[in-house]
Amino acid sequence: MLEVILVVLVCFVGGYIAVAALLRRIPWRLQIPFRTEPIPSAWYDILERDIPLARGLSAPERERLLRLVQVFIAEKHFEGCAGLTVTDRMRVTIAAEACLLLLHLDGPTYPTLRTVLIYPHAFIAKHVQRGLTGITQEAIPLLGESWRDGVVVISWDDVVRGARDATDGSNVVLHEFAHQLDQEDGASDGAPLLPSTALRTWGRVLADEYEQLRQDAAAGRPSVLDTYGATNKAEFFAVATESFFERPVQLEREHPELYRQLQQFYGQDPARRAAPDLASPPSPSAP
Repeated sequence: MLEVILVVLVCFVGGYIAVAALLRRIPWRLQIPFRTEPIPSAWYDILERDIPLARGLSAPERERLLRLVQVFIAEKHFEGCAGLTVTDRMRVTIAAEACLLLLHLDGPTYPTLRTVLIYPHAFIAKHVQRGLTGITQEAIPLLGESWRDGVVVISWDDVVRGARDATDGSNVVLHEFAHQLDQEDGASDGAPLLPSTALRTWGRVLADEYEQLRQDAAAGRPSVLDTYGATNKAEFFAVATESFFERPVQLEREHPELYRQLQQFYGQDPARRAAPDLASPPSPSAP
């Protein structure tokens, strides 16, 4: 009986991975369930005021981004934690930055994601760690987390902070949703869904650049890539995504091969975009 259960489990997992791998390789563009109702006028204001990264987009790109935001908000459940009341501004800001990654990607809108949990501030997650004295729990304040079972957890304060400065290479929404892309094939390994012809080059460049960042971090050398990316290849991909969108010119100059791989994957070339004023105007204190 146990053997039968194991065989069924292996088939299920293998089938899931195979189906997930097909999601972005078939012509989904015409099948994205765009909404028919008009985009609320307030959303344009939120995009302009709170998301400096969107200012370099063309008018058709902004319109497509907000259409993706409509789909995202309709499909995903947003839930406030620690007493937080979720507002339209929160939904639109998080959805817009998440969908910026999808702007020129084929495929559905984060098909494995179900829920976005929003904390008002950095939150505490208890991680079980094994030590010489046994198993202990360490309370670690976090800005965000991406879970493989369809949940993203995020700190609103850090969403606002990351969006406001669009040139510092630190953006928690870009980071956590890069993890969601990475996890779509069932693994968190720094390799999102890619055409089979691109896998070898992606793997080589990622491995080389990851090892270089590890060496830079160990030697204390500065890098356009946050040293947190030296943790593992999954974190490297998330950190590289942040730099690709927020520090594209520097990333292209210092890591041209990595930039090209990200450019080909995302279908975007942020280093070529117009350079608007990326300093966000002061946001109102109310969410």
